[in-house]
This record gives sequence, structure tokens and C-alpha cells, in this order.
Amino acid sequence: MIFGFIGCGNMGGALASAARQRLDGADILLANRTPEKARALAEKLGAVAVDNQTAAERSDYLFLGVKPQMMADMLEGIRDALVDRDAPCVLVTMAAGLTMETIRAMAGVDFPVIRVMPNTPVAVGKGMLLCCADGVSEEQLAAFREAMSGAGLMDFVDEHLIDAGSAVAGCGPAYAEMFMEALADGGVACGLPRAKALRYAAQMMLGTAALALETGDHPGAMKDAVCSPGGSTIQGVRALEARGFRGAAMEAVIAAYEKTLELGKR
Repeated sequence: MIFGFIGCGNMGGALASAARQRLDGADILLANRTPEKARALAEKLGAVAVDNQTAAERSDYLFLGVKPQMMADMLEGIRDALVDRDAPCVLVTMAAGLTMETIRAMAGVDFPVIRVMPNTPVAVGKGMLLCCADGVSEEQLAAFREAMSGAGLMDFVDEHLIDAGSAVAGCGPAYAEMFMEALADGGVACGLPRAKALRYAAQMMLGTAALALETGDHPGAMKDAVCSPGGSTIQGVRALEARGFRGAAMEAVIAAYEKTLELGKR
């Protein structure tokens, strides 16, 4: 199976890196508006740099890794290559807000579609990959699951849920990284060297997430287990609550979700 990627930005590059964990480099085609970027990633992964037309002609799974506002023009540019194929490929879209039906209409072909909303940790095999599919055979889904299994946790949902899921899992790394940086800044303010503070914060977040997934415990219960009566942690929790920590996090998810819906309408 040939996996082609049009768009080698943060998300396209992360998914290509995940695919490389399961596929030979010769089976991964990389194309980008700036060819040098595709060539650099191809060299790093041992993959093959091509142009958009070649990716459209040769790929069994064609990942569409361009911004939503650029999708129509990009697909128009490869429409003839798609129409002239001997057999349909699976179009794999990661464009926020664009439905599978919209992707087909833009492409001008009735091909099977998988819609994915990944996050950046897929590049190191610790990501969250939300998916939905239409017109895709069981064999095609099985091959996709196997090839992308190196990305991390994969979950198939109904399409009407994928934008909400992306507002949590897709946008969430940015919020988590802001929190991690803030924790490290606090540690530096208390006298820790910067490198140690960042390492402590990152490992704490990694371990806490692993514990939550392993045990299935509610995060409120996990928080309570750390907060001893009259202790230091509950005072930190009190400070966060006084500044609207949880409310701010909820508003961030809702704002991202609403923006995604707006992108789809455009």
C-alpha cells in the first residue's frame, strides 16, 4: 500500500512520521507546496519526495494535509489525476470543519473518505487520532488501522462528534504545553534550574495521563488523592480555582469548537 501525503506541515509531517513506523520509506510519498520541505522530511524519514500530481496518481491512501481554506484549490489542481486513476484511492482528510461530503464535492470524485483529526504527539506514537469513514471497505479500514497504529490511540466516532473531539484532543496539546510551561516558570521562580523544571513538569504530565488511562479513575478522584487535608497541594488547587482555571479550560475548548464550525461554513 502506498501512503501519499500532500502537505508536510506539522500535522501532515506528524502523520507521515507515524506511518513510517509501520511502512517502508519507499511506500510513503511526500508532496508540499514548498518542495524543499517535502525533500527535507523525505530525507529524514527515508521516504520519497514527489509533486502533488504524482501523489494523487500513485497513492492508495492520499492524505490531504492542507489548511481548510486551501483545500478547494489544491483538490482542483489534482482533479484530473484523480479522475484518470484506474481505481479509486482513499482520500484521508485532516482539514478542520470540512465534512467528508464536502471533500468529495471539492475533489469531484466519489471516492471513499476517511476523516482524521490528529494531534501533534502522533509523531512520537503517543497521539490521539479521531477518525470517521464513509464508503471505505473493511479491508481498507484494516490496512489504515495497521499503517497508522504507530500514531498512538485511535478512535472512530460519528462525524458529528469529530469537531468536538478535536477541540479537546487536537487543540489540547497547545493548552497542555501552556500549562507545562507555566508550571516550569513557577518552578524557576522557586529556584529550580529551567531545564530541570521543564523536565519535572513534562514527566509529571506524562505520568498523570498514563495513570488516568491505566486506571480509568475520574480525574476529580485522582486530584483528591493528591490533596492531603491542610497540605500544600490543596492550597495550589485553591489558587487555581480562585483564578478560574477550570472555567478557562472549558472556554478554550468551546472557543476552538466554535471556530472549527465557522471554518466549515466558509
